[in-house]
Amino acid sequence: MDTAQFFAASRVVIVAGKGGVGKTTVAATLARAAARTGLTTLIVEVEGKSGLPKLFGQSTISYDESTLSAGGGPDGAADVRARALTPDDALLDYLADHGLNRVSRRLVGSGALDLVATAAPGIRDILILGKVKQIEAAGAHDLIVLDAPAAGHAISFLRSAAGLLDAVSVGPIHTQAAEVLALLTDPARCQVMLVTLPEETPVNELVQTAYSLEEDVGISLAPVVVNGLYPDVRGLDTDPMNAAAAAGMTIDAAMTDALADAARFRTLRTELQATQVSRLAHQLPLPQIHLPYQFTSDLGPNELDHLASALLAQIPGLPSITTGSLP
Repeated sequence: MDTAQFFAASRVVIVAGKGGVGKTTVAATLARAAARTGLTTLIVEVEGKSGLPKLFGQSTISYDESTLSAGGGPDGAADVRARALTPDDALLDYLADHGLNRVSRRLVGSGALDLVATAAPGIRDILILGKVKQIEAAGAHDLIVLDAPAAGHAISFLRSAAGLLDAVSVGPIHTQAAEVLALLTDPARCQVMLVTLPEETPVNELVQTAYSLEEDVGISLAPVVVNGLYPDVRGLDTDPMNAAAAAGMTIDAAMTDALADAARFRTLRTELQATQVSRLAHQLPLPQIHLPYQFTSDLGPNELDHLASALLAQIPGLPSITTGSLP
């Protein structure tokens, strides 16, 4: 698959995964990679207080669209822009668009949204997804990356349209839900990219989420991302004292033991992750993208570019058809 085909697969990519697997980092990586191919990209954040701005060297994002990474540099990259959506702000926009601007803020401030959300579960999610649908329809961005809620909420988040269609048979909520569901179930417009770590519990949850999304929502699945993979290191089975001697160095017994322990840990880690990657491939027949572990807790623009390069390097090895029904 060439890079243009990969990023043209759908206009909206929803990145989802269990909390702690690096979902936001993967969303930022995908956006940065797309921008480096010349595509203007918008990241939509819906949970609040994420580390998204810091990955681009910025401090905050808001409901209003802002630039995380300006294009036009020597690498020919396009802009990466972002906005944080909330149900209240999405409702204000919706009411304003329908000629109710004067009363919209009073309704939100009065707690009317909380009352409606209690009476019609899923209304908060449909407000956000409806705004994403509006942004997609405007066509101002080549790619929209939605940093979805963590996996458990992601399923109910994406089920909200179908649920409201069943609960509300007429009116604007029904229309909004129908239009959102049309977006979610059109593979040319929307895909879900699931993220996991190479560990047993996240892999289990990813597999379960994948089948739930396809069966309950009918949404297409992009290649899955296995995040945080330790790269292979040669020579881990070499005796540290012998290796030091070969390099013309001398190390004491304490250092020898520490190096041997580190080598055993790294060997065990790579064996375990290989087992989980293989198990994921067996249980979920979707292409995989592998992103390397970043040996820092303070991810920023340099690490993000490294991850984007790793993603871009793997696209040519992906099969041409990356979506379809799971068996």
